[in-house]
Amino acid sequence: MSHALVSVIMPAYNAAATLRGAALSVLAQSHEAWELIIVNDGSCDGTASIMDDLAAADPRIRAIHAQRNVGVAAARNAGMAAARGSYIAFLDSDDSWHPTKLRRQLQHMADTGSAICYAPYDRVSEDGRLLSHVRPPTRVGYAQMLRSNHIGNLTGIYDRRLGDIDFRKVGHEDYVFWLEMVRRAGVATCVPGSEALAYYLVRNGSVSADKWRAAQWQWRIYRDVAKLDWLSSSRHMCQYAWLAMRKRLV
Repeated sequence: MSHALVSVIMPAYNAAATLRGAALSVLAQSHEAWELIIVNDGSCDGTASIMDDLAAADPRIRAIHAQRNVGVAAARNAGMAAARGSYIAFLDSDDSWHPTKLRRQLQHMADTGSAICYAPYDRVSEDGRLLSHVRPPTRVGYAQMLRSNHIGNLTGIYDRRLGDIDFRKVGHEDYVFWLEMVRRAGVATCVPGSEALAYYLVRNGSVSADKWRAAQWQWRIYRDVAKLDWLSSSRHMCQYAWLAMRKRLV
């Protein structure tokens, strides 16, 4: 697996303040066979020039510039369409990885035969404080994924032999993506151990911090995507709320 090419998809919208740090965490990977595809989603700050500088400095980095803001789902889809790797991983432009993240995941996938792998991660504040440490289950199937999104998008990686799935333009688009991928694969597994392999930035006032909106999106996923009836959706919503609260506790 040491030569397996991993395509890292990074959407970027007005990310001038954080983009370079996110890219540097990919450059620092001990697994060096990767390509970083940064998709500029119609930014109006200095994102485009930073992307071009990064691409000029390392041939493994490619910059794609959208003419207008199309949203994170379409930006990720554009990156996936351009990907040449055998594996796909995702990293947003304000998050970062531990240097051994890709190597340890690829080794775990080789050892277990798993087509989807995820990992523990830390949720950190804008001033660098640890908000919580997310340690997901060792393995999840579709039923477990319906209860909660156990795959942090910044930690997920999959074998492209499963086939690519487009991100939908819906709330919690990353959850819908991994829910459908796990349904296709049957199971996803976590890197052993509790060490965080990624760092998720929680911004003040971010969409991910809006609990009411998140709950509305979750309900629509149960009803419109998973096609659950009202009673099953309600039961899963209770489990979702409990697990979401636990995820935010250190």
